[in-house]
Amino acid sequence: MAILELDNVEKRFGGLPAVTGVTLEVAEGEILALVGPNGAGKSTLLKAISWLQPPTRGTIRFLGRPLGGMGAHGARHRGISMVLQTPRPFATMTVRENAVVGAMFGSAVRLSEAESHRRADQALEFVGLTHRADEPVGSLNLHEQRFLDLARSLAGQPKLLLLDEVMAGLNETELAASIQIVRSAREELGVTVIWVEHVMTAVMSLADRVVVLDFGAVLAEGVPHEVMRLPDVVTAYLGEGAIAPGA
Repeated sequence: MAILELDNVEKRFGGLPAVTGVTLEVAEGEILALVGPNGAGKSTLLKAISWLQPPTRGTIRFLGRPLGGMGAHGARHRGISMVLQTPRPFATMTVRENAVVGAMFGSAVRLSEAESHRRADQALEFVGLTHRADEPVGSLNLHEQRFLDLARSLAGQPKLLLLDEVMAGLNETELAASIQIVRSAREELGVTVIWVEHVMTAVMSLADRVVVLDFGAVLAEGVPHEVMRLPDVVTAYLGEGAIAPGA
C-alpha cells in the first residue's frame, strides 16, 4: 500500500525549476533514499512533501488524501515530520523540554502535559539521550543535537519521517548509531522514511530502494546496489567518462 503518492510534482523559485515533474510512490514501511549530486533538488522535494515549501504544481497524496492549503503545521498534524540537516533546537530549553515541544505540538491530537512528557521521554530513550534529558541543549555536540531533532520528531508519533542529510559529517561510531535509529524507527515504530543522503555506505546498508534525482528530475530508481552502478547515475555523480564500480 502506498502511503505517499507524488504526481508530476514541480517546484520553481521564480523562473528557476528546482524539481521538475517528479512522479513516484512510497510504500508504507519503506525506507526510501533520495540521492543525487548537489543541487539535484533532493532537499527541495522533501520540503515540498512536508509543505515547508509547497509545490508549484502537481499533486501530493498522503494516505490517499491530497495535501494542500494546510501549511507545514497541517502536514505535521497529518503525520508528516521533517528533520533538517542543520539542527534547530530551542536553545534556551533543556533536552527534555525540546522533546516535549515535539510531542505537544507535533501530534495529531491534543495531549495532556503528562502524556507529552511521557512521549518525550520515550523518544529520548529511543535515540539514546535519556542521560542528557535535564541538560541544556548547548551541552550537546552536533550529532547529539541531530539525535535530539529526531527525538523531537518521533515524540509526535509521525507516520512519515523525512530526513535531510542527518548523517553528514559523522564518524563511524556516530554513523552506525544513526543507521540503527532509522532502522529501528521503521521496524519498531512502523515509521515510513524518506531520506536524503550522500553517505553511500549508509544508503547501501539501510535503504530498501533509491531514487536518483538529477537537475530536479528522476534519473533512475530501484534496488541500491543495482541503481548506483548504472552508467547514467555514475555520470551524474562523477562526470562524463567515469566508469561504474565493478565495470
